Amino acid sequence: MTKRRLRWLILLSSIPLFGMVAAFGIAPDTSFEELPVEQVVLRLELPEVHPASDLDMTFWRQERIERGDTIATLLSRLGVNNHDAASFLRDVRDVKPMHQLISGKTIHVQSTAAGELLLLRYFPGGSEQLVMEKSGDAFRISEQPAKLETHIQMKSGVINSSLFAAIDSAGVPDSVATQIVDILASEIDFHRDLRKGDRFTVVYDSLYGNGEPARPGRVLAVEFINQGTPHRALYFAPENGESGYFTPDGKNLRKAFLRSPLEFSRISSGFSSARFHPILKTWRAHNGIDYAAPTGARVKAAADGTVAFSGWQGGYGNVVILQHNGGYSTVYGHLSAFAKGLRKGERVSQGEVIGQVGATGMATGPHLHYEFRFNGVQRDPTKVAMPAANPVSPKHLPSFYEYTKSSMARLDMLRGTSLAFLD
Repeated sequence: MTKRRLRWLILLSSIPLFGMVAAFGIAPDTSFEELPVEQVVLRLELPEVHPASDLDMTFWRQERIERGDTIATLLSRLGVNNHDAASFLRDVRDVKPMHQLISGKTIHVQSTAAGELLLLRYFPGGSEQLVMEKSGDAFRISEQPAKLETHIQMKSGVINSSLFAAIDSAGVPDSVATQIVDILASEIDFHRDLRKGDRFTVVYDSLYGNGEPARPGRVLAVEFINQGTPHRALYFAPENGESGYFTPDGKNLRKAFLRSPLEFSRISSGFSSARFHPILKTWRAHNGIDYAAPTGARVKAAADGTVAFSGWQGGYGNVVILQHNGGYSTVYGHLSAFAKGLRKGERVSQGEVIGQVGATGMATGPHLHYEFRFNGVQRDPTKVAMPAANPVSPKHLPSFYEYTKSSMARLDMLRGTSLAFLD
């Protein structure tokens, strides 16, 4: 009896719940009659569309310059029609870069499907790109600045035979090699001190335009291990100060005088109190240093100074004499040519080109005769202690360490390798 009563109570309590479900399922006063359905068709006015002719479409094409290519062969590969190719060749006959194409560079052209040449763009390097645009039946030629991007390159090499061979093997551009020699000229005599097994690592800017190498930039850091002794140089440009190259502890690598006024050469005759003169056939003092170098090699000012003499002077042939502070002077003899505009009284800076190697005067072959004088007396420049320029000031040392941190890290990463990286 009790169980039956319990079942009825459960059933009665469930009735409201079922009612709520029904209430939500069917809305009040809902009609169950079938709703009328009406089909509506409207006419839409669409604009008239004319399909474009392939002949009106323009395309950008590019072609890599291969060895032996001419502008005519490139235009042919790019699909330019004969009429426009002939017109283009006529209009660029006096444009030198178009006749001295550089292998590995790229020619970009805009043309139609019918082969009509509309525009040609060529970036041979440097900071300007050549743009040739069609105007009527002719092509208008202009130079436009190329958008340059800076990449950082890191290269390392070992000297097995010569500095030239090591630099070429590492793929270091000539201008970067020249900077290395200039930067470390006060620390290393590149004519006499190099040994097999010496190593170098260099970090430098490389400029790119249109995705192609434009030109190498400034050396940011360099390490040269010479006879087991490491020499490091870091570029630093302080605010309101003179930029330059410094050792990792902030000492200035710039000396009052360069160790050598030539980039690459060898000493053919040193400073001596007695030397047999090859022309005069007598023994006499040789109060200077002779650097053997090819005719035309660049001769640089060993220090800041003023031109005291520029012209012909007896056995010296064409000679430049520079006067420096503190009673010092330097002599550069047997030159084949002087720097353009060089004249007496002109100020020159250390490292500035003042002439070219030659064999004028009493010389048996092309070389530079270099003298270092103090109060008019010749001295051996390889034995004179040269004063250094000012170091990084104490107030700039924190920014110096921060500025050169990444360069130091790159040198540390490449130490002991012979690899080339592009960052």
